[in-house]
Amino acid sequence: MQRRRSLADVLAGGIFVLIGGAFVVGSLGYDRGTLLRMGPGYFPLVAGGIVAALGLAIVVKGLVAGEVIPLGAVPWRAIALITVAVVFFGFFVRRLGFVPTSLVTALLTALASSRVRFLTAVAVAAGLTVVATGIFIVGLQLRIPLWGW
Repeated sequence: MQRRRSLADVLAGGIFVLIGGAFVVGSLGYDRGTLLRMGPGYFPLVAGGIVAALGLAIVVKGLVAGEVIPLGAVPWRAIALITVAVVFFGFFVRRLGFVPTSLVTALLTALASSRVRFLTAVAVAAGLTVVATGIFIVGLQLRIPLWGW
């Protein structure tokens, strides 16, 4: 009987381990406090540990019981548009405001798929902007300007 491995699971799990490990290492510079009085480093430590543990489980699953799935063509359009969207949001959210920045970011990510029509992407972006505004600005009361300065 031949062992089957999944390269995709091993790579994805490895990325989770790296991200979780980075959060754990980053949290060590902050006071962690106790379970009842959590400090600023407590949540990143716990969340990073959970992400790293889940990533390790995915790596083990990929090595032990993975399916052989050939990797297809790399979706460069999606990678480029999503990267530009994240950078755009981070750079312009304080300058343009939450609503226009969220709208452009959601539109760019929706257009990352070649199967989405432009009007559908606009509708999805508008809906996501309304929901995100409700969650982050109204619900969580983040102090980000809605429409620029």
